[in-house]
Amino acid sequence: MVFEDNIDEEKLAEAALAILSLTAHKDAEVIRAWKGMDWDLLGLLYQKGWIWDPVGKQKSVVFTDEGKDLATKFLEKHFGK
Repeated sequence: MVFEDNIDEEKLAEAALAILSLTAHKDAEVIRAWKGMDWDLLGLLYQKGWIWDPVGKQKSVVFTDEGKDLATKFLEKHFGK
């Protein structure tokens, strides 16, 4: 990845997944979100198994079941009151 050495990739991935979930919508049987994030960051989420492969012409990414569950958890963890 191309992140700064002083960046905690785990925290960054959790926060990115939480923020990505804010644009989530149900499309048929899957949960999609607009992929308006840095490609390296989307690649990190893919490597963790939280989204399906973001490479392609689609303008959105699909959450895995694990990613969908974790997104809610991380949103509360990092941004909840």
